[in-house]
Amino acid sequence: MTRRTWSRAALHCSLWAVTLLAPRLSGAAPPAQTDKTDKQAETKAGTKAAAKILVVGDSLSAEYGLARGTGWVALLAQRIQTQHLPYEVINASISGDTTSGGLARLPALLAAHKPAVVIIELGGNDALRGLPLASSRSNLAAMVHSTRTSGAKVLLAGMQMPPNYGAAYGRDFTAMFTAVAKDEHAALLPFLLRGVADRPDALEWFQADRIHPLAKAHPTILDNVWPVLKPLLR
Repeated sequence: MTRRTWSRAALHCSLWAVTLLAPRLSGAAPPAQTDKTDKQAETKAGTKAAAKILVVGDSLSAEYGLARGTGWVALLAQRIQTQHLPYEVINASISGDTTSGGLARLPALLAAHKPAVVIIELGGNDALRGLPLASSRSNLAAMVHSTRTSGAKVLLAGMQMPPNYGAAYGRDFTAMFTAVAKDEHAALLPFLLRGVADRPDALEWFQADRIHPLAKAHPTILDNVWPVLKPLLR
């Protein structure tokens, strides 16, 4: 494969659950410890398992080529912890994944984690491999539909194509994410790499392979995701 520009490289997103269990209440305490026991029971009864945010994406979300903990998904988990929000982030992203791969993996992920929110970041590899947009759109729609049927909210992260793919193809590719989000009632982030891939010095924000963003780009990616995600955390 020829490495050309940020966009083509970024779209070569050759594309990750710990359950917090409430402590079990112990047996009844002796009468002399009633007040203390009541307080302990009250605290334990108020302890709840953290709701899950599940990220299903490709290498843009899988920390490809980065030190662990520096990708935008890890930064999201850190922000949620810093803001004391009752959520746990589970990264189920795989480098090289496509919409068909994500669709195949999704049922098991939903069953295992029972997420409250799912972020779907797929589609770039479909375009790179020349897969029909109709098929990609169908896969994304099915993923969003099954996720919402499970009771979870959905954030669909979109991508954009470089000009060398042709203006018509670029419009159709972008419109695919918009249409799926509208038809399936999902929150939409139009362009995950806004402020990174469209910079005048974009190549300085990518790894030596000119495929994957550097760690310094991932706070910007998180800042793109956060305003769309935060309203779903209610």
